[in-house]
Amino acid sequence: MPVADPLVASPLVANPLVDCHAHVYTRAMPTSGTAWHLPPADATIEDYIATLDAHGVHFAVLAAASIYGDYNDYALEAVRRHKRLRTTVIVSPDIDLYAMRRMKEDGVVGVRFQFRNAASPPDLTSFEYRRLMRRIADLDWHVHLHDEGERLPNYIETIEAAGPKLVIDHFGRPTKGLGVNSDGFKAVLRSIERGNTWVKASAAFRIEPAGDVAAFASALLKHAGPERLLWGSDWPFAAFETSMTYRKTLEDFRTNFPDDSVRRAIDLTALKFYFS
Repeated sequence: MPVADPLVASPLVANPLVDCHAHVYTRAMPTSGTAWHLPPADATIEDYIATLDAHGVHFAVLAAASIYGDYNDYALEAVRRHKRLRTTVIVSPDIDLYAMRRMKEDGVVGVRFQFRNAASPPDLTSFEYRRLMRRIADLDWHVHLHDEGERLPNYIETIEAAGPKLVIDHFGRPTKGLGVNSDGFKAVLRSIERGNTWVKASAAFRIEPAGDVAAFASALLKHAGPERLLWGSDWPFAAFETSMTYRKTLEDFRTNFPDDSVRRAIDLTALKFYFS
C-alpha cells in the first residue's frame, strides 16, 4: 500500500517524518500471563495521532506489545483507520497464511519476536518457526527482533537463513559495560554488513549507561549508513511514563545524530522500508 509522499522532495525538517516504534493500547485489553509491565494509563490511537501531529511527525509504525501476547486487535484497528500507520504483530507460529495475507492488506509489515522477557525463547530452528519465517519472507515482511544484546547471536543467523528481512530494536541493546565491543553488538554489525538487516535507533533512554548511546549511534552509522537505520520514539515509554516525553526523544535523536542530512536520510530509509 504505497503512500504518496510529497514531503520526500521537501527541505530538511527539524523533526523526523516517520516514527518507527510506538505502541497503542488500553487498560481494558487482556494482558498475557507473562506481562512484564502493567501500563498506568491508556495509550490510545487518538492520543498517539495527536502526539504525532503536535510534533510534525507524519507517519508511524506501531510495534506489537508483548504484554498483550497475540491480541493484535487494537493495532489492526489503528492501521485500518489511519493509512499513515503501519504495524507489526505477534502471532503463533501456526497462524494461517490467509490470515497473514489479510493482515498485510490492513497494513501489517512484520512479525515481532519479543524475547527479552522470555525465560525460554522458542526454538527458531523448529519446523513451525522456519515455516513462519518463510511466510514472512514471502509476504515481503520483516522479523522485528527484540532481546538483550548478549542473546541476539542466538537468533540472527537462523533468521537470516530463513530469508526474511530483519529489524533489530533499540540499538541492539548492547551489553551494559561492554559497549561496542560486546559480542551481541558485533553480531548486529556483522548482520548489517551481510545486507538484509536494519537497526532501530530507538528508545535511547533504555540504554545503560546513557553515556554510551552516542558511541553506539556512531558505530551503527559507520557500519550501516543511514540506509540501514530507522528512528523510533518508543511512545508511550513503558515503565518510563513519568520520566520521558516525546519531545525528549526527538532531542535524543538530534543529539545522537547531529547531522541534519543524516537524520533526513534515516527518514527516507523509513519511508522506503515501510511505506513504498
